[in-house]
Amino acid sequence: MDELAQLTGLCRGLGAPAGQAESMARQLIKRADQLVVERGQAREEAMAYLLRLVVQGRQGEVPPEFRPPTPGAENQNRPDSSAK
Repeated sequence: MDELAQLTGLCRGLGAPAGQAESMARQLIKRADQLVVERGQAREEAMAYLLRLVVQGRQGEVPPEFRPPTPGAENQNRPDSSAK
């Protein structure tokens, strides 16, 4: 079984309809190849990262790198200009 078929099956198992599952699988393959070039990651590492994102998304979890900053976090290391 080739990579496309395996990923399509995985996406189907996560609830995607057949046509959408194949499209998702193709996008995962394409993005993994892009990450290899952009970040210099090993292909397996890039695909593992993407698959973790897919599974977390399916479970309704927001990965830390996609969470919005905590309110006030950008001001934590700045001196308080209102102090006299």
